[in-house]
Amino acid sequence: MTTARAAATFEPVGRSVAAARTFVRDTLQGWGYPEATDDAVVLTSELVTNAIIHAGTAVDVLCVRMVDAVRVEVADRHAERELPLHSPALQPTPLDREGGRGLMLCAALASRWGVDYTAEHKRVWFQLTVTEPPAGTRAAGPALPVDELPLAEEHIRVAVVRIDRGGLVSEWNDDARDLFGYEPEKVIGKPLGDLAAWPHTPGTGTGLVEALQLSRWEGSYGIRCNDGRVTPVYASHMRLRNSAGDPSTICLMVRDRERAVLQSPLRAPAGDGHGTEGRTGAFPGGDSFEAFIGTPSPDDLDGLLQRTVERARDMLAGDAAYLLLATDDETELEVRASTGLPSARQRFARVPVETGTGRYGSARLPSVHEDLMADPDAVPLLAATGMRSVVSVPLKVEGRLTGSLGVAAEVAGRYTNEEALRLQFAADRIALAVESARLGELERLRRGSLSFLVEASDLLAGTLDRDQTLALMAQMIVPTLASWCAVYTLPEQAEPELSYVLHEDEERIDDLRALLSRIDPPDAVLVPGARLWRGPGDAAHTLAMRTSFLSLSIAGNTSLAEDAETSLATAATVGGETVVLPLVARNRVIGMLVLGKPTDEHFRQEILELAEDLSRRAALALDNARLYSERTTISQSLQRSLLPPGLPDIPGVEVEVIYRPAGEGNEVGGDFYDLFEIRDGTYGFAIGDVCGTGPEAAAVTGLARTALRLLAREGFGGPAVLERLNAAILDEGARGRFLTLLYGELWPQPDGSAVLKTVCAGHPPPLRLRPDGTVEQATESQPLLGVLEDLELHSEELVLDPGDVLLCVTDGVTERREGTRMLGDEGLVDVLTTCTGLTAGAVAARVLRTVERFAAEPASDDLAILTMRVPGQMNGNGE
Repeated sequence: MTTARAAATFEPVGRSVAAARTFVRDTLQGWGYPEATDDAVVLTSELVTNAIIHAGTAVDVLCVRMVDAVRVEVADRHAERELPLHSPALQPTPLDREGGRGLMLCAALASRWGVDYTAEHKRVWFQLTVTEPPAGTRAAGPALPVDELPLAEEHIRVAVVRIDRGGLVSEWNDDARDLFGYEPEKVIGKPLGDLAAWPHTPGTGTGLVEALQLSRWEGSYGIRCNDGRVTPVYASHMRLRNSAGDPSTICLMVRDRERAVLQSPLRAPAGDGHGTEGRTGAFPGGDSFEAFIGTPSPDDLDGLLQRTVERARDMLAGDAAYLLLATDDETELEVRASTGLPSARQRFARVPVETGTGRYGSARLPSVHEDLMADPDAVPLLAATGMRSVVSVPLKVEGRLTGSLGVAAEVAGRYTNEEALRLQFAADRIALAVESARLGELERLRRGSLSFLVEASDLLAGTLDRDQTLALMAQMIVPTLASWCAVYTLPEQAEPELSYVLHEDEERIDDLRALLSRIDPPDAVLVPGARLWRGPGDAAHTLAMRTSFLSLSIAGNTSLAEDAETSLATAATVGGETVVLPLVARNRVIGMLVLGKPTDEHFRQEILELAEDLSRRAALALDNARLYSERTTISQSLQRSLLPPGLPDIPGVEVEVIYRPAGEGNEVGGDFYDLFEIRDGTYGFAIGDVCGTGPEAAAVTGLARTALRLLAREGFGGPAVLERLNAAILDEGARGRFLTLLYGELWPQPDGSAVLKTVCAGHPPPLRLRPDGTVEQATESQPLLGVLEDLELHSEELVLDPGDVLLCVTDGVTERREGTRMLGDEGLVDVLTTCTGLTAGAVAARVLRTVERFAAEPASDDLAILTMRVPGQMNGNGE
């Protein structure tokens, strides 16, 4: 049964693919189906791309919400049917191709899909199954012996924070002030997102904004304290409304190690049908371990792991516990959860299982270490933590090593083989649930990564500006992949330069930039993959210690105390893992991408692989922007060389020129002008139009302008100048272009008038405006240049009296069109009639405004306007 529909139509242009993705994403998220969004976006992107490329018609996208599924239909207006040929020689479409994967992805991701044909449409549809979140109440856990109760400090602080409908803090209690160090007036009215260090991985989990919109939410994240450190907290959110109907969210927070104060234990799996009596002998305490763990949500691996380590620690009365998950190749273990260790120590750090320095000993078998002082390398995770004894057991599924669970104590000799058996029994019972949740997280991560890279590629391909490319690269990384990032670029044969810095906390950007500017940049090496860089962390630590000692030695110095606080905050900002990825384009390192985490945080390998893939795309986009910028600079320099260096001052004559070449990035086109001094008291002027636009026309423009100046200064008259120019154009052969040209020579006279001799070779004749408002054609048109070999031209003499205006234009003015209308010669005459008494500049400006307002679309032809006026008595209407 259909419960909602949303439809949109997109034009057959490249940008429609991104618009279609946005439409589908917004629709499904608005319906409350975030788990289906990534798959739907990827499939829609492929299908819309195929429709635009192969059909070339407008594309209709329809989203349909049903009770237990969402359906997306992509239809084009090209109804041609194509039957697949079943042949052994027919090879499947390669997965790395840019197109042709739409139906393959539908088959892989969709629960149902198909293709429908009508007389006018071809429609490809797919359906994704969705599930409503489980409804009901959370049950209390069973009664536990006192020695198995969770540990907590003597004084428990519960921060109570109220968030209004806009996401701003409206209440902040005393426990919140004591826990995080902020006075209420410092945080009330600010977004909670400014304080929350929210864990986010593309394609997994829920964002802070979404969590605050849910009726209930429970989980872990971090709060940035006033001293710059991040305090892990466990929070319980509840959304409610007041008597006026205004919604708000109440957030209860405790230290993460005290999560048992707020955490609601989930009900044990129903329908088991077995009691606990038969199992208490093998596992003292019966089902208490599983009752505490509960039934994990399919997308809550972190919650499951955290509950596991806390229950394991309490079960064996330990001081700390940890859980590591194996990588896909089972050669390394990755830290995923811990309790009782400082700041979730080394989260996502990896250690080898069998060989090498820092290996994790005896990972595949239960082991008991009575005193780590005798073997400090046995468990690298516990180095320098004060733990003395540890028991660890493997997590195995079908004989494969999937992880390791350990419990540690601060005294030696705490654990024996009996505790190892109890812990192994518990590990065996939750290993399958952990592996299932891990595989689900990995699949969501891969799908989210695919969607992330599709959008990243679109954004990077949409710009050829270097600075914008750098900004886009950083904004896609922070905070999605890292807490901060920096981009170094490598100019030709120069040292790396720090080009861009971004931090998730905008107040830290300047301090971070200053810190990175003080240290040597990372080495530019052509080695793929991420490599560790200790420079920022070491420099921040040294700076913080030096500033702190200085502030202590000079008591009462407020400025130094503030500097010390800033330095400590910056050190916490960059105190985690920092990695460097080379930006490689066309087998050349063009820069380095630096990603960083705050104190005690590490990168997941999946995130580094995603960042590496993004860095390849970003490097190519950055190099394309560089090449485009270089070519544009060269083109503009060459084009500027074709323009006249400047207009000479002609005594007694006002001159104004307006020039507008057609095409983006062009400074010179087919239209051109020139005004130059031939000899004392004699000036030459020209305005012409080469057939066509762009660089090819500009080449003929340069030939014409140079030849005119040389021939005129050699003493040739107007007809002789144009006849020789005609021969030069014909000598160019196939590269030659037709050329219309108005060329003239001007002599200012003592009586205030000006004498002109002009030759109009196929060009629109100039118009003469007299002071009384009459307009007349000043010369007759003769054959254009570049066509006939034997060309005979003659000059015409014209006298401009005081107050007269001579207007010379190219056909970009008279042939300005809007639909079937054209400005034409008559329209130009009408405009010029209204210009009596105006200066030469005002006349040219009025003509240009008329051309621009004649049609809404930009001009498609070059345009040049040359006006000359012999000053007379002004009538006061000048502009």
